[in-house]
Amino acid sequence: MNRLGRKSETLIEMSLAADDIAVLTKFTPSRSAGEDSNGPLCETISNTESELPSNSEGLSSTETTLLIPDHQVTGRRYNLFLKRRLRISKRHQSKDSVFFRDGVRRIDFVLSYVDDTNKEEEKKVERRREFEKNLQKAGLELETEDRKESEDGKTYFVKIHAPWEVLITYAEVLNIRVPIRENDIPSTLENPFDCMFEPFRLPEKVMHPEPDYFTAPFSKNRQELYLIHDERTFFLPSTRNRIVYYILTRCPYGTEEGKKKFGIKRLLNNGSYTAAYPLHDCQYWKKANDPNCDNERYTLYKQWARFLRFYKEQPLDLIRKYYGERIGIYFAWLGFYTEMLFFAAVVGLMCFLYGWFTKNENMSSKEICDSEIGGQIIMCPLCDETCEYWRLNTTCESSEYSHLFDNVATLFFAIFMGIWVTLFLEFWKRRQARLKYEWDLVDFEEEQQQLQLRPEYEAKCTRKKKNPVTQEQEPYLPLTSQAVRFCISGTTVLFWISLIIASMIAVIVYRLAVYAAFASFMKERQTLQPISGLLTPQLATSVTASCLNFVIIMILNFLYEKIAVWITDLEIPRTHLEYENRLTMKMFLFQFVNYYSSCFYVAFFKGKFVGYPGKYTYMFNHWRNEECDPAGCLIELTTQLTIVMAGKQIWGNIQEAIVPWIWNWWGRRKARCNPENLYTRWEQDYDLQSFGVLGLFYEYLEMVIQFGFITLFVASFPLAPLLALMNNILEIRVDSWKLTTQFRRPVASKAHSIGVWQEILNGMAILSVVTNAFIVAFTSDMIPRLVYYYAYFTNEDSPMSGYINNSLSVFLTSDFPHKNNKTENFPTCRYRDYRYPPDHERKYTHSMQFWHILAAKMAFIIIMEHIVFIVKFFVAWMIPDVPADVKARIKREKFLTQKILHEYELEKLKQKLCEGKTCENMEKEVIATEGKVELSQAM
Repeated sequence: MNRLGRKSETLIEMSLAADDIAVLTKFTPSRSAGEDSNGPLCETISNTESELPSNSEGLSSTETTLLIPDHQVTGRRYNLFLKRRLRISKRHQSKDSVFFRDGVRRIDFVLSYVDDTNKEEEKKVERRREFEKNLQKAGLELETEDRKESEDGKTYFVKIHAPWEVLITYAEVLNIRVPIRENDIPSTLENPFDCMFEPFRLPEKVMHPEPDYFTAPFSKNRQELYLIHDERTFFLPSTRNRIVYYILTRCPYGTEEGKKKFGIKRLLNNGSYTAAYPLHDCQYWKKANDPNCDNERYTLYKQWARFLRFYKEQPLDLIRKYYGERIGIYFAWLGFYTEMLFFAAVVGLMCFLYGWFTKNENMSSKEICDSEIGGQIIMCPLCDETCEYWRLNTTCESSEYSHLFDNVATLFFAIFMGIWVTLFLEFWKRRQARLKYEWDLVDFEEEQQQLQLRPEYEAKCTRKKKNPVTQEQEPYLPLTSQAVRFCISGTTVLFWISLIIASMIAVIVYRLAVYAAFASFMKERQTLQPISGLLTPQLATSVTASCLNFVIIMILNFLYEKIAVWITDLEIPRTHLEYENRLTMKMFLFQFVNYYSSCFYVAFFKGKFVGYPGKYTYMFNHWRNEECDPAGCLIELTTQLTIVMAGKQIWGNIQEAIVPWIWNWWGRRKARCNPENLYTRWEQDYDLQSFGVLGLFYEYLEMVIQFGFITLFVASFPLAPLLALMNNILEIRVDSWKLTTQFRRPVASKAHSIGVWQEILNGMAILSVVTNAFIVAFTSDMIPRLVYYYAYFTNEDSPMSGYINNSLSVFLTSDFPHKNNKTENFPTCRYRDYRYPPDHERKYTHSMQFWHILAAKMAFIIIMEHIVFIVKFFVAWMIPDVPADVKARIKREKFLTQKILHEYELEKLKQKLCEGKTCENMEKEVIATEGKVELSQAM
């Protein structure tokens, strides 16, 4: 080690009586290898080192000479610690360290940039210089790694540390709650059945990494009140990076074009910096060697982010501690949603099995498959010129499979899901309330950072007016400008929704155009004859159209995502919360129409406006409207739903897991050393993907769209909750894996709920009752069968006998306006409708049975909706949003916290009075103050 020559070391000499702390740079010969640093470093990875520029000899220019006034470093523990700090050589520092070169100051944030050769480089250099100078004025400490030290040889890294004085200042600004006393409220009684769930539990240290504390908002004037054992670890890394990011988003960097410019977001957009991110605390696949490293990323990977742990509960407290409350609340909601899906999946599977076991007892499919009944019924051609007459029993297999989903259990499951949705939403409110208490979010309305003005809003709005609440001048957007921007935004959204409708019409035209081609192709191909009973032209058309529709959906989604962000930026929302809500509504409205329009078409329009032979209705006067299968359109809706839902889930998992892994693999592949020979912690994270501020937005959107599939159309596919359950079990582990291993650490932020998504879920829950009632009434054959069973049966011993013959009307083939080649062989043909026969005086008009069935359908819809809505609202009223024990604990904690604060204030008052007054006067004031306290508590 001595052969490596001289090293620069930072010696911080401190004196408790001195007014300032002098940070000096001196040069000493290297020590032997045995004299290694014992600072809080992680693992030593590589002995290969590169030299820094000679002007700083291992230190950035910002640290070569630095005077820190004593009033900026007020913590006595921190001062004593710095005084005892050892001199650390950079060449002894671990490659995987999360500390500055001195081995003491923690890296709270990292900025990166590269030198460009274009004309804009001078501007970028000036922006960075001004920005970093202003960061230092704000109290942050910076340390720059030269590009020669980076793996690619061209990237600079600026490491940022927030000292104690900065942390306590902004902790007060952001109203951050900190511990004041350990919680002594007894925990709730244990469940006697807890032993049954022991295999699904995680170790207690993983589930609850920290004790439970009473907390209070931080105040610089009350530092003695808080449990500050160590100033270096008092604020969690997630809190530290949140504070630093708050400063970064508001730090100015100059004036351009007469406007004040500020914020790291603008610097990232204009290329001045290439990335800005907090660091992971260690590698995910193995622990750090140093015991001071928390290794929380490793713990999350081992206990949470691996698929083999799919049956284990989630360590929500650890997730919240590492990533912040916003990400924690998402995984809490996703886990609870998955738990509730288990019950829906079990009931749906039972309904499906009921259909499977009663398949052979279904009289409708029996009659269709019977060669004496269905084999003798000649159906009218399904297209005008190339299609031929066909026998009903050719749809035997599809009618049998249709019974799996179109049976009595369908009605029961539709009603059950209407109640399940209410239970899910109400119980989630209770779970959310418990999390709000446990995570100190009871008095938290919304993230202060979310309610702050967006830097983009402040930069683009040059006009100002007085805020009636704060009485301060604030920027504002004129009403005329808002109106113009909203008009442009609304027009754009309507255009894209029109584009979706146009694409859906194109798919319908495809269905109409290719049906005849499939019919002739499948008839001519002898190889398809063995499966012709199952793979009918109708089914082939439906499957291919569904696949085409899915491809169009994904393409439109990709394009619209960019447009939605652009038009939301155009509106210039005032706060971050407003920005997210507007983007959420735009994206959800678009995806609602995009994903569900084809299902709505099959469920409520296909086969409803067909006409009858000789007088069919045509789309654009050219293509004949589609007809449903004789067994009903429900099987086609099931096919459509399965393909779109399953395809979306598979594609989503590929996007979320495989794509980031490929990008990261490619990034590591370009590094100068192998992945096994680790480079620095900030470079490892730099090569990962950025989670982005909208990362959780897309996760919520994916799950809410899935929620729509299993609620809006669940009457047609009882297995949908089971598919969603299997997907979500995988989704939790995929999301956790990518967040832990493939993405940079997101900036922590608070959230007390799932936000606007709660209202969207409530709206979909109400809409699902209506859609499922219409599906049972108009898409399935439930109501026509019940009407026949009770009013039109002809055989008392078997009331459903003759239903198929009754449901098909008769048409005289000689009445076709365009003669078919096969007309002379079949004088009549049948079609699916309730119309009078050709020998009736009102031939081909709707029969009385049609009107009876329509009345029964409308009555069923009204009755089902009212029953389900009454039960829903009654259940919602019966279940309180906040559990009783949580209410009691909240009140108890507020009382004890208030008592602690009063005792603290009384103690300070005693000390103050002792300094300037006699003990007698002091006692009088203390008694008076205690009286006020008692009165306050009573009130």
